[in-house]
Amino acid sequence: MTPPPDIVPDSQHRGLAGALPPGVRGYALLARFDRPIGWQLLFWPGAWAIALAGGAIDRWDLIAWFALGSVAMRGAGCVYNDIVDRDIDARVERTRHRPIASGMVSVRAAWIWLGVLCLVGVVVLIQLHAHAAIVAVASIAPVAAYPFMKRITWWPQAWLGIVFSWGALVGWSEMAGALTAPGLLLYAGAIAWVIGYDTIYALQDREDDALVGVRSSALALGARVRQGVAVFYGVAVLLWSASLWLVRPDPLALASLLPAAAHLGWQVATLDPGDGAGALARFRSNRLAGLLVFAAWFVVGQTSG
Repeated sequence: MTPPPDIVPDSQHRGLAGALPPGVRGYALLARFDRPIGWQLLFWPGAWAIALAGGAIDRWDLIAWFALGSVAMRGAGCVYNDIVDRDIDARVERTRHRPIASGMVSVRAAWIWLGVLCLVGVVVLIQLHAHAAIVAVASIAPVAAYPFMKRITWWPQAWLGIVFSWGALVGWSEMAGALTAPGLLLYAGAIAWVIGYDTIYALQDREDDALVGVRSSALALGARVRQGVAVFYGVAVLLWSASLWLVRPDPLALASLLPAAAHLGWQVATLDPGDGAGALARFRSNRLAGLLVFAAWFVVGQTSG
């Protein structure tokens, strides 16, 4: 299969994925192994919670398990999403070359691949204490419902926020032994962050989504996309600040969030809703935003208590 143009980022065969034999490549692309930004964004909320709880150094092993789990479960989520959305994907320019929609991988084979990835998730799950494992298992229901949200609500990005931020609840439960206020505020802030960056991502598909009847926050906000993203990013920073304050009530602790806040502000200030390539670049820059927030949690977590 000839790779489509660069304007179709979901179909690019890059790096190791592009070097794989055709029979294997489809599975790598189906799990988005060629696009690490997804698992990185899924990873950060859990890593944040561990760092804020003071475990960034002592529990480096837990962070490593979360990284592995993020790769596997993000891949599983993509496979499930593509199974559910195969008919829609075939009608959208950016997604019509995805493995199931294009016929590269059969639906039956995709279900088997999904099971393999979930087994990796189970290996990570058994590394957790019982209370954290229960919190992790509770994510199955919202994860299963996510692909259908774009059909019934204009805000599927909010549901993605619930799902993609769940690692914060798991990480905080594992470290603190319970879901206390700092962890819950961190989780709520992560949801607002996800809504913001996924609204930016959805700008690429506004025309196709409108044609096929798929809903998104980018369509719901219309001409007010930049203002909407600014509000969600602002809410995220406020909630993260409250979480930090509960752990360490010190203005210097709040100052640790300034680099992340400045980066999110740059995204909003330079966002052109009509520029799909620019929107994708700003979406991808959230891997840096995640790192900057982690740095704040690391500093506060290591200097508190």
